[in-house]
Amino acid sequence: MSKNIKLLHITTVPESLNFFKGQIAYMKAQGVEIHALSSPGYLLEEFRKREQVPTYAVTMQRRITPLKDIQSIFQIWQYIQAINPHIVHTHTPKGGLLGTIAAWLARVPVCIYHVHGLPMITAKGYKRLLLTWSEKISCLLACQVISVSHSIREVAIREGLCPPEKIKVLLKGSCNGIDALDSFNPANLPLNTRQETRKNCGIPEDAIVLGFVGRLTREKGVEELVRAWQILREEFSNLHLLAVGYFEAQDPISTEIKKLLLSDPRIHMTGRMSYVPPFYTAMDILALPTYREGLGEVLLEASAMKLPIVATDIPGCVDAVEDGYTGLLVPPRDIEALARKIRQYIQNPQLRYQHGNAGRDRILQKFRQEAIWEALYQEYLKLLPPDSVLGIEEEMVLLHSKLL
Repeated sequence: MSKNIKLLHITTVPESLNFFKGQIAYMKAQGVEIHALSSPGYLLEEFRKREQVPTYAVTMQRRITPLKDIQSIFQIWQYIQAINPHIVHTHTPKGGLLGTIAAWLARVPVCIYHVHGLPMITAKGYKRLLLTWSEKISCLLACQVISVSHSIREVAIREGLCPPEKIKVLLKGSCNGIDALDSFNPANLPLNTRQETRKNCGIPEDAIVLGFVGRLTREKGVEELVRAWQILREEFSNLHLLAVGYFEAQDPISTEIKKLLLSDPRIHMTGRMSYVPPFYTAMDILALPTYREGLGEVLLEASAMKLPIVATDIPGCVDAVEDGYTGLLVPPRDIEALARKIRQYIQNPQLRYQHGNAGRDRILQKFRQEAIWEALYQEYLKLLPPDSVLGIEEEMVLLHSKLL
């Protein structure tokens, strides 16, 4: 019998609602009624229009702000009371903390905390302590914790954030899978996309392009990337750097590195981009020397686009990149090792081709969206208490009795 499940997603900021692209329509087709709550912004309104689901705005600070957090919890609790969902699915550290507390207070039948990454990994001192306890509370109050990757699950268990029996990973990881058949499929783009994108960015057709996609922040390893670039640009006159992303004040890079990015004629900056696939086609190598990652969706996207990858040997990245097969891994903050691995790809076009093709094959085998969506839907059904959700037929009978 079909179920009429009412589900509320909670994220800290509306940008994170991109986690669910394609997933919303799939869940709706299974009879799931979707609601979404996040901080206010035009992206929340865009999500509402695109997905045709009710949305609710509650301001949530990324930092720990006790008085404002209590106010946010109360507002989330009020919305939960009004929506009366069967499942609250919380995402991101702050959305997870406030959402799980509010869901627990509202006695929601099922509350899930989805770990997309662990900021505490790179934090120090008092901040690390706060972030650790935030994760512990979210994991404690949730009835099920889902990790975006197997390596992050291992960290969560090792750090005592969650007992092993309570935290799981869906299939090989990822919260939404990769749309490798449509969006991130080189075969679906016009044949001249690479040439046109390079032309629009001011990159010569015969250049070797090192790419970066993501926020231009310290934790993404941008400073190490620029230092490695300085070494390589002197060795290879046809090497160009294409950076697809934007600067963020919360975790800024140094003024010196920012000036280098903006002044070097062989570095090409795009700013914030909502549609990235054409930029992947313009690249020959993707580098992500990040300090911390949940899984590294950018790495999965790049692999789907047949790009060889140089990334850091850290939790999250090790799930997305198979070292020596789809990419090359280096220690974090190691500029010389980063330059050496990138150089290996620059000098060996055949290796780039082999790892790029192997990467796409791996995505198609292990990170297909439909498989992730179905696994999550089955998880919802499994977690729901018996008789907590009426079938459509029972709802019609109940409605009929009320009308009489």
